Amino acid sequence: MNESRRASIPGQRSPSDPLVAEADPRDRRDGLGWVTRAVFGDPAIRVAVGDDPAATARYAVIPSLDNARFLLPLASRRVTAASLLAYNALRPPRVRAGRAAIGLLARAGALGLTRAPILSVHAAAPELLLAGFLAGELGEAELHAAIGIRPPDPHHKPTLQLFDGRGRPRGYAKIGWNDGTRAMVRAEAATLADLPVGNGFPPAPRLMLHTRWNGREIAVIEPMPRRVRRIRRPGRPRLEAMLAVARRGGPPARPRPASDLVAGWRSRAQGGDPRIHAAIARLDRDLPLELGDWHGDWVPWNMARHRRGLLVWDWENSAPGVPVGFDLAHQAFQTALSTHGRPAAECATAVDEALRRHGAALGLDPARQRFVADAYLVELWLRTYELSGGGAGWNPKLHPALLDVLDQRQGTP
Repeated sequence: MNESRRASIPGQRSPSDPLVAEADPRDRRDGLGWVTRAVFGDPAIRVAVGDDPAATARYAVIPSLDNARFLLPLASRRVTAASLLAYNALRPPRVRAGRAAIGLLARAGALGLTRAPILSVHAAAPELLLAGFLAGELGEAELHAAIGIRPPDPHHKPTLQLFDGRGRPRGYAKIGWNDGTRAMVRAEAATLADLPVGNGFPPAPRLMLHTRWNGREIAVIEPMPRRVRRIRRPGRPRLEAMLAVARRGGPPARPRPASDLVAGWRSRAQGGDPRIHAAIARLDRDLPLELGDWHGDWVPWNMARHRRGLLVWDWENSAPGVPVGFDLAHQAFQTALSTHGRPAAECATAVDEALRRHGAALGLDPARQRFVADAYLVELWLRTYELSGGGAGWNPKLHPALLDVLDQRQGTP
């Protein structure tokens, strides 16, 4: 989306940390440029393509500069191999096989056979790099970062998987780099500090550190247990766990009128498209609903099997006071959107199908199933709007498509 169009959308303002900068590999417009700007943004740090044994840190770019997916730390064979092999059982079979093959090469000292380019990072002292700073904060002698690469996206946060000098996982560092993602890091840190334990509530990796560094908001989450595995039948909703999250491991809440949600929605929608206000008004009714918490990003790739139960992570979008069933709606919508690439209208249909099939187990009759579906679409648009206003830009898959879907569903010509 070009800058002139972005500025014309109500509630939108210029990104607080632009995606395009001017420098060495950091001036690239792709994922490699975006991530290196976030992690090595200090102008006192020098990043160069090419292998310099005297560099403070060195990374193999896997598989290439123009198709970068991973920055692999080259601190030692043990660290390099661990960066590829740790938690490999969570990955899809094709990715798992590729990482295992490169990991074996790294362990044997034959990584050069991949012909991967090298990034050499120079700093006056190791603690000027994020991994070095975090080592000091966490009381580690040294930490090395394996860094995933994704296409530039103002809604995403670079994540560092941290390893000690022996190649043992020591945590995940999430980087909030613009107003929207900084708020998400703060929200996850606050949520993890207050999650219930037991009574069916799915366990989550705990918060180890919440801090700031060079204008970035940083949360370090503890490493996952060693024996986590991909969940079986990822499309099957884990309804008991969803209810435990909604009720914080306690009993059902007393129903409240749906109209209790409207004031909050209207406040969040201020300055937004008039159509969202119309959609909210059409949901202003006295339909009793059970309200509770939701995870906020309940999708199969944010959970794993562990000790015959679930381990659930990425709690940055968790919130209280939403209709029970929002996590079910979100799983259906996001699976259709992200896994199958469907347009917003078809994703909304997937929400309806999931609620019809499983809503009764969550205490939702047909009228409440329809309300939860429409309310979820309002919530999703509001989240998109808030990220936009936080300098993150609009998600073109959701705006204005969600408003069109709501108009069609609610009978607006």
